[in-house]
Amino acid sequence: MTERRTAGELAEAVQEAVLGTPGVACLRPGIADLLRVSTSLTRRSSAVRVTRDKGAAAWHAEIHVVLRRGHRSVDVTREVRAAVTEALLRLTGESRPPRVTVTVTGRV
Repeated sequence: MTERRTAGELAEAVQEAVLGTPGVACLRPGIADLLRVSTSLTRRSSAVRVTRDKGAAAWHAEIHVVLRRGHRSVDVTREVRAAVTEALLRLTGESRPPRVTVTVTGRV
């Protein structure tokens, strides 16, 4: 299995973990998401990116989310970070925790 395919599979798992977090309304829609044909086979959002850190063996997840009003950003981002970390550790089987960056891009 190639690393690129692995990163794609991990991104899909991260997306599921993020969307299952209370307070997350949706992932930030990017231009690719807005232009994507509805018959596309992939449902992975451009708001989630999973890569390997250069020079390190750890994974890095970047997530852009839109939050629901009434939820504190700091609480939701902590929960997202914990959910993503748990999902990546479970799927990769690595002991080194991933680096997770969560950016709040809006509220609805």
